[in-house]
Formats: sequence, C-alpha cells, structure tokens
Amino acid sequence: MSGVTSATGSASCRFAQHFVVCGLDTETGLEPEELAGESFEQSPIRRSFRSKVLAHYPESTDRSPFNRDAVNMLCMPRGLSFRSQTDRRDSRFHSFTVARDDGTHSYGFVHMYYEEVTSAQITAAMQTLHQMHHVEHHSTSSSSRSTSSASSPSTSSMDSLVSSLDESDAASLVERPLLACLGCTVGSFQPARDTLYVSKALCLLTPLPFLLAARHFLSQLHQAVTSHAAPPLPLESYIHNILYEVPAPPPGRSLRFHGVQGPIVCQQPGPEELPLGDYPLGEAFSLLGVENLVRLLTSVLLETQILLYSQDYQRLMTVAEGITTLLFPFQWQHIYLPLLPAPLHHLLDAPVPFLMGIQRRDGAQRSTLELSNESNLCFVDIDNHRVDPPEDLPLFPDQLELIQEVNEVLLRFGLQPYGGSTTTKPAPAAPPCLSSLVLEDLMEDRRNGNLGGEELAVLERLQALARRCGGGGMAGGKTLGRAFEEEEEELKAAKMNVQLREVFAGRFTSMFGRYEEFVIHSASDLESWLGNREGTSNFDKGSFLSAQPTTHLHFLSRFLETAMFSSFVDSKVLSRWADQEPLQRVFDRRLERERLYNTLEDDPGNRLYRKCTVLHESVQAMERRLLKADHTAIHPHLLDMRIGQGRHQQGCFPRLQADVLAQGHHTNKWSSRYIPKRPVTTETTSGLDNDQREVNFSPGRILCQSKLLDPSPSAVTQTQRGFVEGLLRECRVKTRHMLMERMGKESVELGQGEANITGLQENRLIHSLCDLLERTWGHGLQLKQVSRMDGQADGRGTQPNKLFVQTMSGDLGEVGQARAWIHLALEKKLLSQHLKLLLANHDLIRQLYKPYAFLLCEEEREQFLFHLLSLNTVDYLCFTRKFTSISIPYRVVITPMKKLSIAMTMSNPWVCVSGELGDSGVRQIPKNTQEIIFQCQNLGRLSTLQLGQENSGLLAKCLVDCVIVHNEITGHTYRFPCGRWLGKGVGDGSLERVLIGQLVSPGGEEDSGRWTGTPPEQGSPPQSGRTGSLGSLSRSNKLSSAQVQEDTREAVNNLVKHFHKAEQERGNLTALLCGEGGLVRSLEQFLLHGFKSSRLFQRSVFIWDFVEKVVVSMETADQMGDLRESTELCDSLCHYANAINASPRNIGKEGKFQLLVCLGVRDRLLPQWLHLLAECHLTAVQYEKSALVRDRAAVHTLSRVLHTLHEFPIALETALVKGVDL
Repeated sequence: MSGVTSATGSASCRFAQHFVVCGLDTETGLEPEELAGESFEQSPIRRSFRSKVLAHYPESTDRSPFNRDAVNMLCMPRGLSFRSQTDRRDSRFHSFTVARDDGTHSYGFVHMYYEEVTSAQITAAMQTLHQMHHVEHHSTSSSSRSTSSASSPSTSSMDSLVSSLDESDAASLVERPLLACLGCTVGSFQPARDTLYVSKALCLLTPLPFLLAARHFLSQLHQAVTSHAAPPLPLESYIHNILYEVPAPPPGRSLRFHGVQGPIVCQQPGPEELPLGDYPLGEAFSLLGVENLVRLLTSVLLETQILLYSQDYQRLMTVAEGITTLLFPFQWQHIYLPLLPAPLHHLLDAPVPFLMGIQRRDGAQRSTLELSNESNLCFVDIDNHRVDPPEDLPLFPDQLELIQEVNEVLLRFGLQPYGGSTTTKPAPAAPPCLSSLVLEDLMEDRRNGNLGGEELAVLERLQALARRCGGGGMAGGKTLGRAFEEEEEELKAAKMNVQLREVFAGRFTSMFGRYEEFVIHSASDLESWLGNREGTSNFDKGSFLSAQPTTHLHFLSRFLETAMFSSFVDSKVLSRWADQEPLQRVFDRRLERERLYNTLEDDPGNRLYRKCTVLHESVQAMERRLLKADHTAIHPHLLDMRIGQGRHQQGCFPRLQADVLAQGHHTNKWSSRYIPKRPVTTETTSGLDNDQREVNFSPGRILCQSKLLDPSPSAVTQTQRGFVEGLLRECRVKTRHMLMERMGKESVELGQGEANITGLQENRLIHSLCDLLERTWGHGLQLKQVSRMDGQADGRGTQPNKLFVQTMSGDLGEVGQARAWIHLALEKKLLSQHLKLLLANHDLIRQLYKPYAFLLCEEEREQFLFHLLSLNTVDYLCFTRKFTSISIPYRVVITPMKKLSIAMTMSNPWVCVSGELGDSGVRQIPKNTQEIIFQCQNLGRLSTLQLGQENSGLLAKCLVDCVIVHNEITGHTYRFPCGRWLGKGVGDGSLERVLIGQLVSPGGEEDSGRWTGTPPEQGSPPQSGRTGSLGSLSRSNKLSSAQVQEDTREAVNNLVKHFHKAEQERGNLTALLCGEGGLVRSLEQFLLHGFKSSRLFQRSVFIWDFVEKVVVSMETADQMGDLRESTELCDSLCHYANAINASPRNIGKEGKFQLLVCLGVRDRLLPQWLHLLAECHLTAVQYEKSALVRDRAAVHTLSRVLHTLHEFPIALETALVKGVDL
C-alpha cells in the first residue's frame, strides 16, 4: 500500500540537499570571466561574464556542506552568456557531480534558461562595452590597412581607449550606427532597439543520481515561471517541499512526489539489484558505438587518463556516468570531474589517473588543447564518435563476444548496433479528442465514487499529463498521447539501462567468480592487518592468473595492479571486522546464487563465453516500481509567508523568501526509519596513518576534493604540491613492490630454474613503472617538445641507448621509443643514472616546465632518483623479452683451462647459441682466435650453446673451461661451463658439446669493453666437483646412497614445480634436465653408485659404456631366443641407443647418455628402462652388492618418482635432439 512519507529533519535521507539559483548579480555588475579563454575581438554580447550564486537553500551544514564557488562553476561552466531578442534562447539541461572530502558524491542537476535583463545599469554597461568594442575594432582595422600588420587588441589598449574618450566622443558613438562597421555587425546591441537577455541557472543538488526526477522537477519549475498563469502555490512551497518533505525512496521502493504541474516518480534498486543508474546508457552507446565504448571501458578499468571532449555538457556527463556504472562491482578511485570548468583546466596537468571532460569550443580541434602528457591518455571525441586509446591497450576479455551480446540488447530496444536513431517507429498517438473524452469519463467516475485506490492513482497521473499538455489538445506544444509516449520512452530507457549493465556485470561475475579463493587473510584482527599492510599481499595474483585463459592474461595482469582492484580486495578483507561495502555485498550475493545453481565453471582456464541469462528478470522489479509507486510524499502546501511574497511575474524567477526556505518544519519522523550507513573502507577506518595507506596508494585518492575545485592561486599551488608528494610516494611504493616480488622469487626458487620475474609479472611491473615515469616527466610540461630536452640535455652517457632504440624499428612511435629506452636502461641497471644525466641541464628544465612541476622540486627529485637506483639490486630482462624482433650483436669468447692453455689447439671451431626465442645458427670462429662477434635476431634469455670443431686428427683438442657470451646491447653476460676435453682420442672423444648457460651479471656500459680482446684465462674449477662433467666415478663413490637418492628426488621435484607454474613464469627446462643438479646428473650418480671399474685409478668411466653392453646383450639374447624381459621394452631401449650411436653428431659418451635420458623422459620410457638395466644379468657383474641399482626397493622408489613426470608435456630444445630422428 502506498504510504505518505516525509523527510523533514534528516538531510542524509532527503531527496534533495540544496536548491541553488545562479546568474547575474546586478549589484556587482558585469565582471569578465578571465579564465574563459576568450578574445576581446569578440562582440561583448558573445563574451562570457562571471556568474554568482544568487541564492541557495538551506545554508551549509555539517552533514551537507555547500561549496559555493564549486557549485557556481559547475552550474555555469562558461559563466554568464547574453542574448538579444533575435538570438535563439533555448533552455538547456545538464548535470554534474561534486566529490566531498569524505569520499561521498553529490549530484547537481541544472536547468539553464534566458531571462530578460531589467536592470538599467546592466543595459548601460553592455552598451558601453559595445561602444568600446566598435571604436577599438575600427581603429585596429584602420591601423591594419595603413601598416599592413594585424595585431589583436589587448586589455591595456582598451583601457587607454576608454580613458581617452570624452563626452563628445561618447555622444558621437551613440549617434553613429554600429552596423556601419562590418566587424561589429555580428552580435551588435542597441538598447533602443534590442532586448537584452542573460542566462540563469536553477540547480538541485541530490545525494543520489535521480536524473529523470530532478529534470522533471526543474522543467516544471521553469514552465511555471514562463507560464501566463500563476502556479497553484507560490514557488517557495514546491522548493520547500522538495528540500524538506520529500525523502529519498528506500532501497527496493519507489516514491511519488509532486512538482508544480504534476506527480513525479523516482525509485531506488533493492539490496539484491545493481545500484541506481539513471543516466541513459543507450545514448552513450549511440554516441560512441559499442566497440568504442568497450575500448573506453578497458581504458577506465586499467586506470589510464580519460579525457572526454564535446560541445554538450550533458553528453560529457552521460558518457562519464554511463561508463562508471558499467564498472560494477569496482569503483573509480581517482580524480572524477566529468565537467571541468575553464578555471580548472590546470588539472589537465595532473600526473595521476583521471576521468575529466571539457567542452569543445566552436571549431576547436584536439590539437588546440594544451595537454602536457598524452602517452597514457584515452581521448574521447564524443561529437565525432571517436575513441583514441593509449598505445598497447589490451583487448577486453572475450571482447568480440561481448560486443555481439551488447548489439543484440540494443537491437531489441530499436537502437542501431553502431550508433544511430531508433529503427522502430513509435506507435501512433490516440486522437486528442478521444483522449480528452476518456479523461472526462474517468473524472465523472471519480465524482460518482466508482474508482478504487489503484484507479485513483492512474487518474491522478492522467490529470497531471493533461495539465502539462493543456488538456487533450495542442496547448503547450504537446498532446496527451505524446506525453504518454515520453513516459514509455523513459521506461524503455530504464529497462535498457538495467539489461546493458547486467551484461557487463555478468562478464565480471564470470572473470572473478572465484576471487574469494585467492584472497589472503593473513591477520587475525584489524589492528594487526592495518599495521602490516605494506609488507603483506592480500591477493594471490600469480595463482589467480595461472587459472585464467591465456587470452585474458594481458588484460588481467594489468588490472590486478590497479587501485580499484586493490580497494576491492581491501574491502573484502575489512569485511571480517566491519560492514561490507554495498557494491561488494551485492556482487558476493550474486556469486553465491551462481554457485547455488552451479553456473560457475569448474575450470576457469577453459571456460566458454556464456551470455547473461537474467536479462528479462532483472527489469521486472524496476518496472513494477515505476508503474506503481510504493510511497507518496507530502504534497506541497502553503507556507507561513509575508503578504506580497511569491507574486508571479511571467518570465522572471522571483526573489524567494529566505526565512521559509532556510529550514524545514519537523512534522514527521519517518526519516529515522531509514538512514543509510556509510560502510567502513580503507579511507574511513580509524587508525590508518599515512604510511599504512600507501600499499594501494594513488595520488588522486588522497587529494582534498574541495581544494581540487578551488581555482584560487593558493589552492592550485597546494593541489600541485599534493601531486608532487603523491608521485614521490607512489615511486617509493612501486620500487619497494618490485624489489619485494623479485627478492621473494629468488628466495623461493633457491637458484633452480628461472631466477627472474618472468612473463606477465615482469610486464605488469615494468608497465606501471613506465606509466609513473611518463606522468612524472609530463607534470607541468609547457611544451610538447620532449625531444628538445633530450637533444640539449647533457646526456652523453645515454646516447648509445637512445641511438639504438631509434634504429630498432620504424613501427615504434615516440611513446614506444621512450618506453623501449626505459626498458633498456632498467635492464642495464642504468635507469637512475641516465635520468640524472637528462636532468643535469637546470636552465633548460626551468624553461620547459612550469614552476610547480615535479622535476623542479629538487629534494623530491633526488629522492625519486634514489628510489629508482634501488632497482639496480635486482635483475630484469624486460627489454630482452619485450622487443623480440630486433637484431642484437653477440660476442662469444672460448676460455681454455689455465694450467693447460698450451693445449689450446682447435680445428675450425664453431658455436651455435640458443635462447628462449630461437638460435643463432652455426657460426664459424675465425682461425687463431678464441672469439667471434655476430649479429642475429634477439634470442631472448640464452639457455644452451653448442661448441664443436671438425674431425682433424688427434692433435686438434682443447680442454675448455667455459664459453662466455656477451649481449652487446643489454650488457648481459652468460657463462656456459664446460670443464671437459673437446677432441678425438681424449676424454670421451667428443667433438661437440651442448653446454647449459648461467646468467653471470647484467653488466653495464662500464663493462662494454671487457671483452674487446682475448679475455684473461679463467681459473680452473675445483677438482672435487667438475661443473657439467659426467662420469666422475671417484665423486660418485664418495656420495652416500641416501644423498644420491635425495639428489634424484630433488631433481624430479624441481621439474614438477616447473610445470605447476604459470606457463609465462616457467624457467629454463633444459637447465633442470641437463644443468648442475639436474635430472641427467642425478641419474648418472645413481647409476655410478657401486660401479666396479677394472681400470687403473678409476678414471674415464662412462655409463654409456654400460648401456651399450646391455643393449648388445639384449640383442644377442633376442637372436638366441633367451630374452626374459619384455620384448617391446627391450626393443625400445635398443632402438633408441642405436639411433643415438648412428647420429652424425659426435657428441661423445657423456652427450649420448644425456640424450638418452632426455628422450626417455620425453617419451615416458625412462622408468621402464631403469628396470631393464637393474634386471640385466650384467648388472650383477658390473656393480657391487651395495649398489643402488641392485637394491630393488631403491629402484622401485626411483621408478615411482620418475612416473610423476608422465603427466607433463616435455618439449626438448633443438640443440639437444638435433640429428636424431626419434
């Protein structure tokens, strides 16, 4: 049942907070709007003048503070505008939003119209300005014809002109027709002939975005002012009613209140529904198109800088509010000013993410805007239907399918998928006469008492429509049928809003359906969590990303680093001790419902796109609320006003009686039933000091919102100072985060596999660092000539890197080259040093930057460089892995053993270097040298190196200590240990070795000349253990059986951990197989344990000799029919061993055993082969009784351990299997 309610006495639950009137203050007169950016060449009637807040009710209170200057700027962003009776004077509507310091928002709705100027003082002032403009324009034109030089008039010249005018000149100017001057024809004004009009704004401030209801109320208020007949009650009654007696509807309810000409309905979604969103999403999609809007949404989610551009203020707000409502369950955390007045254009220099909108002036283009930093800017030209995102913007997950689903929703409501008008024609309206007759019949039934409560509500609606339409005819330019059509259009737009939002909410439900499983609850109480926020992580990003589809990772890896996601996770953690944030509560309930119906996929990594299935159900509750109001507010009524007040004067908004509007009368206590509580968030939780806020720090989030809207010089200085401190704080947090992740990676991996942050982790960290540097360098930049700074700064140390980056590829733009330069400097550990060199020219920096720029703050700049210097303590391969198609020079140096350097005799040696991205091919080393420099496509992180020589007799042999490979661009040095002979008749007779690389150091430019000639000979490795050498019997006999078994289990465990990592973060598989402590080495130690050797001094014992004997024995037994083991397994071992022996490569006995193990692991045959070797009759002859291979339990255990590798796809490098066709 509909109930009568009131909101008197509680500002927190009222429908409206303030009513404001802005316009011309006749007491102060005409004041030019200096910050409007207009030229004095314009006619005075076309210029902008400063507006004032003429009245606002109620006065500012603690609960609802009123920011007079901010509201005035946002109500009339371009100031006052004047018109004459010959100009168009259409009323306009726009809205805005104001953020408070406590994080809440107020919404302003403005109805702007033109009112006749009745002040003789203002009319005379406008006439004087026109006279001055005419004389100035005439004198300027004459000067131009005589000197052939055109110069724009200045304020000083105009002032001098006014002072030089005497009374006779003024009289002649009045008598002289202004139209005689062609330049003054447009926008002329003559008091005797013209009527002067000035803009005035009526504004309603509300706590929630009740767009349609506020628009209807202000429109009815304006119609009452312009109507011939006076309204039923004084305007104070309606304004008092909306301010003090109309409450905000409770969640899940609708409310009907009364405007001047009829009832107005508003509603608020229930606790299970999406939050209130009155702004028409259909219009936003029509303005930009579906693909562009999805691209814009991606930019907003990744927290780039968003700049909206349009001639229409309301279009700016429609797109901004539309895109932020699609973020559910996330919230924009940074500067949000969809309507940026001219006095606040300095905020375009803000070095933080922002979402702002500026008005396009007539004929203006993007190039006319002074934007200091566009590298991370998404520019949205609404009028031209264009979205220009920043470079390297990833695709939204399942973007094509999402666009298709949105198109289907738009088509159902008659909108073109790519923008346009409706495709379906509206139903024809009922004839006016018939509508009028039906209305009269209903009124007669009411008088006779034949209508019930529901019918009476319908009749009231019809009567209100009839009054607005002038009965059933054309009075007021609108028929009753047309009024019904408008209401139906509003209902259809509201339904479309809900369905479009449900589509996007369904996408986030699918992507983050299991996010709670990855939230880390590391603290037992709120105090300990607040005290350790900076040193802990609240979300397991690595595990979450590893469970996602590969196509989603580029977007998700960057989104997880945003402030909106961090705030979302923080709110989840805080919900253990405080009320849950409303948006998150709605989202979590949706996830619970999805789990209840088992609609969430068990395997998120392989999920398919699933369309939203609740589109029809989602609009039913909202439609019911709009068609039948749940509550009715108190009707407007007469107030205790003085006699003579409230008199109607057509076309002129009256001076309101302030005493009756200053406060409400406490007539109802309904408001105490529902007072929305603000949830506890990271910004409102007590005990949160500045350092604790920095974990998810964003400079735009801690700025005082009231200061942002203050254009005074002191406030601007304070705001820019806040940006500087924020950038420094963000740099400290980011560098600490990068160091913690990197060092944590090293401590976990313990030197096994990949030692650096790889793949997505590295990309997202480096991308955020590039973004920070771009925002820092762009803060306060006066010119866009960044190259000028680079060319004139004393950066001689940066020139090699800069020149190489410029010649890398023609596809890179200026932003791409700058980021490539940052990647290269960071990888070489020279970023801080290079930036310091660029900043050495202080005079040039002062010339290029505004005084408040970050780079001109000396103390903060030095701290910034110090934090960047800390990144030199860790290694990054960001340049190597990102720019994969470039050509890089490599230097290869062969280092012999020091004590046997005289034996360095090689015949036509060659090398082949392999890495993550490919191999160099065979490169011949020149005669009588030990090094070679060659250039090839980027190989990525190096993994293996093949070293060989031709078969030229017994004299061509060399005991190689290691091979050094140096990346001449990044400075990285790789060491490939060998420690073995290369030559025929020595060692295992190998003419080719496959060596496993180790990154020694990232190097630097100071190391670039280290290998300019023959390098110094390296020291020999310790005799106790030779790196990479196989077949050392003496070492094996020293190891206990327990140690050998432990080494084997550890080698297999490292391989298992390798495959359980995300694919983008896996290390070098070849190193885990063949490197020090790898599987090949551990198996060789297992098979050498207890091995009998008949050779003197137990030297040169190779497992491959034993394998060959077993193969020969099996083949002989098979021929004689005495083979006891499985024929299939024996055939496989014999086949593989014979194929390896038949290979044209001379890789020696150690290399052959290594290849056999690798192929056995790849083809899942190794455990069975191990059993064959253990059960062979030769084993009892070749091994002691205590040998592990004769211990059935040990062999069985090892076989089970090796079986765990069968579930993983093992791909071997080409360098390992080259020449073997198996």
